[in-house]
Amino acid sequence: MPNSISLSLGPISAAVPGALYQQIVAAVKREVGAGRLAPGSALPSFRVLAEELLVSVITVKRAYEELEREGIIYRRQGLGTFVAEFGHDRTRAAHRAAAAQAITHAIQAGREAGMTDRELLQTFKDALKPSQSRDVSQRRAG
Repeated sequence: MPNSISLSLGPISAAVPGALYQQIVAAVKREVGAGRLAPGSALPSFRVLAEELLVSVITVKRAYEELEREGIIYRRQGLGTFVAEFGHDRTRAAHRAAAAQAITHAIQAGREAGMTDRELLQTFKDALKPSQSRDVSQRRAG
């Protein structure tokens, strides 16, 4: 059985926009999507995570229930809560869908601003340049 891990989710705060449970959901998805939580990794119990994050057990339970509904994690009675086998893929798919939606919105906004397709394409190419340089330099360093 996998060992339980300590989650590094960052601060969860009522001062940050979004419900506390949504902040936990987003943080777990971020960790799974980045590969820092591998499939089969055990997550802390409701009580342990609630104590670590200084939130109620009900808040953690609600976050875990949402993550389970989305197929990111699964629970086994008497064993605990674990990262699902395809949790990473589902998280990445959700991020890709959100990115596609953001691009679609950007195109609509550009067209409303009177930009031509050529101008939109150039804007996207310009926006990608710094990212591409970083990717190349990281490949060379790795």
